[in-house]
Amino acid sequence: MNIDLKQFGADLAAQFEGLQGRHPGLWPLAPRLLCAAGAMVAVLALGWYFYWSGQFEEQDTLAAQELKLRDDYKVKLAQAINLEALQAQQQQVNRYVERLEKQLPSKAEMAALLSDINQAGLGRGLQFELFKPGQVVVKDYYAELPIDIRVSGRYHEIGDFAADMARMPRIVTLNNLSLSTAKDGTLSLDAVAKTFRYLDQDELEAQAKARKAKKKGAAAGGAT
Repeated sequence: MNIDLKQFGADLAAQFEGLQGRHPGLWPLAPRLLCAAGAMVAVLALGWYFYWSGQFEEQDTLAAQELKLRDDYKVKLAQAINLEALQAQQQQVNRYVERLEKQLPSKAEMAALLSDINQAGLGRGLQFELFKPGQVVVKDYYAELPIDIRVSGRYHEIGDFAADMARMPRIVTLNNLSLSTAKDGTLSLDAVAKTFRYLDQDELEAQAKARKAKKKGAAAGGAT
């Protein structure tokens, strides 16, 4: 079947002639089909811009939320399965914290602890040339007291004194150790002994107020 393309093109072009002023319903088939196709494309474009694109974005957001919820569910399911083990671990940590707290003296017990440190040195035959408690440094949950000390004696006596500090029922650490030899052959130990105590109720309340004021100031600064 032979088709005269030239004649076909001429017939098609003829259908688009003289359309001005005529009702679209009276147009030939080709213009009507082209107009219908254009209207369909316009409707699809407007629908995509004003309606479907938002729905697709919402669908993507909900899909991401679904994945996150699935991951959260898996984590919580694993936690539920291991709940007994986690509870046992928490109890173990609580017991460990209680043991550490028992190693921290109260403010009223600090004087006795300082006396114990002094007696530990004297009991080893050491001579205290300096024993100067410094300024208390208050941390978030405890207070730290540095003590500048200088003791002199023989090598083994100083070693035994350091071991005694490590074995004390309260936490005492020796820091910034420095050994020097005197003319008579004795050793002199300069160090900073640090001991720690837990905060009393007034100090805890002051710390809580300070943290609250700090958060409030940070929030006010962020708002401005």
